[in-house]
Amino acid sequence: MARPPSTHPTDGELEILRVLWDRGPLALSKLCEAMRRERDVATTTVATMLRVMLDKRLVKRKPAAPIRSRRATGHQWSAAVTQSAAAHSMVGKLVDGIFDGSAQRLVAHLVEAGQLSAKELTELRDLIDTNKPSRKAAKACKD
Repeated sequence: MARPPSTHPTDGELEILRVLWDRGPLALSKLCEAMRRERDVATTTVATMLRVMLDKRLVKRKPAAPIRSRRATGHQWSAAVTQSAAAHSMVGKLVDGIFDGSAQRLVAHLVEAGQLSAKELTELRDLIDTNKPSRKAAKACKD
């Protein structure tokens, strides 16, 4: 039995989304041009990926504006999801799938594996300290 299609972006789709997040709406040719700065990509491959991403609601398209009284050709492609929303979704999948739903286990893994620099650890401590009152308030509301 085939597994259901994922709504999460693949690595290749993330590559496209990064360009769109960074540069905003682009025509297929400009998108490919930007991607080719990192690696060689075929325009037909990117076009196919965009159609799949459109079905997954990761991107949206609108007709390109006419240029100098000529008819418009092609589309302008843009990200339909924010970088934050994509990160939230993908981290949630990671936490659920690998760490049994425990974000604390993910953070512990990153700390114990030495994945965080001293600066990042300090920022994490500051973030935890800043959010302590709100965490206590949320816990009090649950009780």
